Amino acid sequence: MADLVRDNPLALAMTNGSADDGPYATHLPVIPDPQAAGEWPADLTGATLFGHMNRANPHWRALESKDVILLAFTGPHAYVSPAVYEVTPAAPTWNFTSVHVRGVVEKIDSVEETLDVVRATALSFEAQFGEGWDQSESVDYFRKILPAVGAFRVTVTGADGMFKLSQEQPAEVRDRVQKSFSGRECTRHRQTAEFMSRLPLTGV
Repeated sequence: MADLVRDNPLALAMTNGSADDGPYATHLPVIPDPQAAGEWPADLTGATLFGHMNRANPHWRALESKDVILLAFTGPHAYVSPAVYEVTPAAPTWNFTSVHVRGVVEKIDSVEETLDVVRATALSFEAQFGEGWDQSESVDYFRKILPAVGAFRVTVTGADGMFKLSQEQPAEVRDRVQKSFSGRECTRHRQTAEFMSRLPLTGV
């Protein structure tokens, strides 16, 4: 679960809102606490995550410290054609990976702490997905746009992972699905195949 969250950091953040305005949902980038040392616990409980969103977003205005939040992270996923099974009857399905993280929100009021979250987010993603961009000359620009940014931390209270990767199929069928995904040009299919490679090789 920790690998999926780190590799797919664009989460769908959901909170209940009030009875009048209903639930809120916002896609936003999330990072682990850059000051935390060591590995996350297996169920992520106790981990600290940071996120931010536009203060003009109605979700931000409705968000309160101590609110319960659900962060949904979606990992690799791909359609499974019954043709790959080479047996009939068969039904199509979708292989997918996801992690739902529950936690308690703490809104960050400090300008400097908000800047720290923005800078840490940029550093984290540039290191993992970028091309070596140096943010040092953009810090003043960060400060200029900071009044529009709302940052928050989440203390994780629990998480559930869903890794639906043809486990219900016999080993030989699962192997055909994995090989089919591996041979596709689509990166998403190949990433799903990589997750499937972590499954036990024994049959159902």
